[in-house]
Amino acid sequence: MNVLVLGSGGREHTIAWKISKSPFCKKVFVAPGNSGTAMIATNLQIDVNDFKGIKKAVLFNKIDMVVVGPEDPLVNGIHDFFLNDRLLQNVSVIGPQKAAAELEGSKEFAKKFLFRHDIPTAAYKSFKREELEEGYEFLDSLSPPYVLKADGLAAGKGVLIIDNLDEAKLELNQMLIGSKFGTASEKVVIEEFLDGIELSCFVLSDGKNYKVLPTAKDYKRIGEGDTGLNTGGMGAISPVPFVDDALLSKIESRIIKPTINGLKKDLLPYKGFIFIGLIIVNNEPKVIEYNVRMGDPETEVVLPRIETDLMEIFIAIRDQKLDKISLSINPKSATTVVLVSGGYPESYEKGKEISGLDSVENALVFHAGAKRNEDKVVTCGGRVMAITAFGNNFKEALKESYCAASKISFEGINYRKDLGFDL
Repeated sequence: MNVLVLGSGGREHTIAWKISKSPFCKKVFVAPGNSGTAMIATNLQIDVNDFKGIKKAVLFNKIDMVVVGPEDPLVNGIHDFFLNDRLLQNVSVIGPQKAAAELEGSKEFAKKFLFRHDIPTAAYKSFKREELEEGYEFLDSLSPPYVLKADGLAAGKGVLIIDNLDEAKLELNQMLIGSKFGTASEKVVIEEFLDGIELSCFVLSDGKNYKVLPTAKDYKRIGEGDTGLNTGGMGAISPVPFVDDALLSKIESRIIKPTINGLKKDLLPYKGFIFIGLIIVNNEPKVIEYNVRMGDPETEVVLPRIETDLMEIFIAIRDQKLDKISLSINPKSATTVVLVSGGYPESYEKGKEISGLDSVENALVFHAGAKRNEDKVVTCGGRVMAITAFGNNFKEALKESYCAASKISFEGINYRKDLGFDL
């Protein structure tokens, strides 16, 4: 089969790397891809939301399957676009249809889904710009810290956790009136704060059956000790050491099964990855958010641990035969350390030459915000690369990830040195 992976980050490099090893995969294309995908696949310079351009490439390259990496094209309805086009109907798409993708496209939609299906989550209310005063009153009724979420997609940066009430009101004003996150914050969800430890749970669904993938924990803040601004993710660890069989059983019975059954009851067609952001409060799991794709950088630690052929899994999803697949997982720990541009997640410079890639040993280097410029690899994004390594436990794996990271350099390079500090 010829497969097209949509996206340009570390997640898409990892997916392309994994499926390129499969005997079911004849040729891999990535749109638009990066310097890493260029080494194992054919990059196509097409934007992930250019559906007409994607159609043209799919027909020209005789693509049989499209694996959608990021959330944008899913929320914009790429799966529906394929289903509704006579020439594309026989091309499989791994990723939910538009109606189901609203689980990530709208925080309010997700909250209503959670409450409708009795899935544990934080109490909330949502507000539009004309309801600003009601929003202030709701903040007055809560205890700090205050959680404000832009309803729409904000590239992983639309969630604010604020300790001060006056500051929370100011931020609510900036989101609703000042369009801080553009159209994403035309509506804002205010939630009660849940105090606990977070983890990411990943599920694959074929619309009828599901498989639970390895757990992971990512680190969102730019600074050591989880301080500073939120980022797209500074690193990840899998499996999560504190998740035992008893907690996994609770997560499956109270959250995963009701989610899958809820999708069926609500007639929301779902073929693809479900990312469930969880917080464990007094050993009880609660849902913080849904994403309708794999997380990044969690993909870089979850997929390398899956020993089952990923293409075989995708074909089973296409045929709704996921129950026939037996998942084999590497028992070792995997960790990834994300190298970022100086200044990220605020303004940063691009085009910095990356050196030392050839000297990396005992680790996988997944490219993200990097591109090839003639015979050099240069930075072109905030999160530049993810360095993944294995170990008998997460400390051993981190030692290898950090050792490999120390061999790579570019002007302004930055990465967190304290991953796993809270475990």
